[in-house]
Amino acid sequence: MHDETVDDDLIPERGLLTVSDEVWALAVRRAEAIGPLAKAGTAGGEAVEAVAEQLGISRRQVYVLLRRWREGQGVVSDLIPGRSSGGRGGERLPAEVEAVIREALRKHYLTRQRKKTAAVHREITRTCRTRGLPVPSRGVIVRRIDALDPHAGTAAREGPDAARSLESAGGRVPPVTGVLEQVQVDHTVVDLIVVDERHRLPIGRPYVTVAIDVFSRSLVGLVITLEAPSSLSVGLCLAHMVTDKRTWLERLGIEVEWPMAGKPGELFLDNAAEFKSEALRRGCQEHGITLRYRPLGRPHYGGIVERVIGTLMEMVHELPGTTFSNPAQRGSYDSNAKAVLTVAELEKWLALAVASYHGEVHGTTGQTPQARWAAGNAATSAVTVANESVFLVDFLPVFRRTLTRTGFVIDHVHYFSDALKPWIARRDRLGRFMIRRDPRDLSRIWVLDPEGGSYLPVPYRTLSYPAVSVWEHRAALQRLRDQGRAQVDEGALFRMVEQMRTVTDTARSTTRKARRNAERRNQAGPASPRAKPTVAPPPGDTPAPVDDTAGASGSGSVVPFEEIEQW
Repeated sequence: MHDETVDDDLIPERGLLTVSDEVWALAVRRAEAIGPLAKAGTAGGEAVEAVAEQLGISRRQVYVLLRRWREGQGVVSDLIPGRSSGGRGGERLPAEVEAVIREALRKHYLTRQRKKTAAVHREITRTCRTRGLPVPSRGVIVRRIDALDPHAGTAAREGPDAARSLESAGGRVPPVTGVLEQVQVDHTVVDLIVVDERHRLPIGRPYVTVAIDVFSRSLVGLVITLEAPSSLSVGLCLAHMVTDKRTWLERLGIEVEWPMAGKPGELFLDNAAEFKSEALRRGCQEHGITLRYRPLGRPHYGGIVERVIGTLMEMVHELPGTTFSNPAQRGSYDSNAKAVLTVAELEKWLALAVASYHGEVHGTTGQTPQARWAAGNAATSAVTVANESVFLVDFLPVFRRTLTRTGFVIDHVHYFSDALKPWIARRDRLGRFMIRRDPRDLSRIWVLDPEGGSYLPVPYRTLSYPAVSVWEHRAALQRLRDQGRAQVDEGALFRMVEQMRTVTDTARSTTRKARRNAERRNQAGPASPRAKPTVAPPPGDTPAPVDDTAGASGSGSVVPFEEIEQW
């Protein structure tokens, strides 16, 4: 078992986005060879010789890399070559030049026109000179091309048929022989209206991201959000997947077994652009996770997770507030009026449902997912992560900003910490900083120390501002622009957020009162308009008083989570 830990608030950055694609590709190739050698235990002479030949290095260098791997965290960045070497394969080009190279390869090399390397280099040279940037050598471009994925490159230049020979098992789904060897991830909008925590009023349908271990058919990751799926959703699901779930289950307040946790070997995702970010790609490479996308026209690559999601949605159709699968199934059922579950309560219900699913015999394997996981995990112990934040930061969206005397500014929001003062004096020599930001909470950012190699948390410069999500932030910006604000200042932005929250709270309060009064009149009937409403108790229970703070459910009261029928 290998655990990752962190001291205090600093989170180490190991070069995921600070080295060139070429250097990173070299580290990935080294990890693919050194990792299995380290796992085998004693490195024998023949094994070392084979790795040396594979990497084109000496036996002594193999032992050096092996020691770095064992003394490090067992991740790709442990094997990044020295950044100051400057030799072949070690060039570090400015970020603007790297961007030009990537764009030129995408537009001119990875096309069916199949342009030659010389033609691509001429285009890069022309663009760099036009923008006043240094021109990379042709050798650099050749090495960038060599580092491209062979299958993706062949498919882009020669078509899918030509690349078919590079696929595993001729395009068939490769056999899976152990736990976490392959994990499928998929997303869907939940067939259920949820209510807000404060007023218990409908706020829409959430999204669920699910990860399933193909070998055991166990669910190893589950995330519920109110935003459309993205690379961040995958990162959140991965963070849930690799950490021990006992703390999470305790926070939900339920006592069930969900022992499935660990890093996957292969991660299969939907072939969509929003799941192909640089942070997701390098984050997976850093942690030894092979990121794969379902081939177009071959749905069987994601069939297992899709069937599980379908089963979960069928169970969700039994909950109050379900939208069913389509309008025909829903009929006259008023999903908004019947909605009673918050996102947190839905998460709790799904955790119970998953735990029950793990104890049922699976039709394909002939075993329960829990028993199959236990047997497989005994043979190959899963690698877990001790600190979820350390893992998640590798998958957060990235920004690059210049440091000013007052700190950093991202989307009109200022961030500052006393820890920035040593850098401010030397900011002209430090260039742009790499910053990561969690879209769910903009109250702090993670700034990469250009010298220490760790991420430093930096809060709002004005600490009294409330924590907001990026989606609230964007809505406030749009409202200000709709009002004709050409220039947006930070104060106006947060005042708009507060105004929007006040309007929402007022509207919800008014709606809640109107619905409660209407329900009281309906329950009282025409003969006794002032009669006090009551709620019919479950069989065998004593009548309960009406909760005047209840939301807009069909009965006028919030149904306790424990009374929701379990599947």
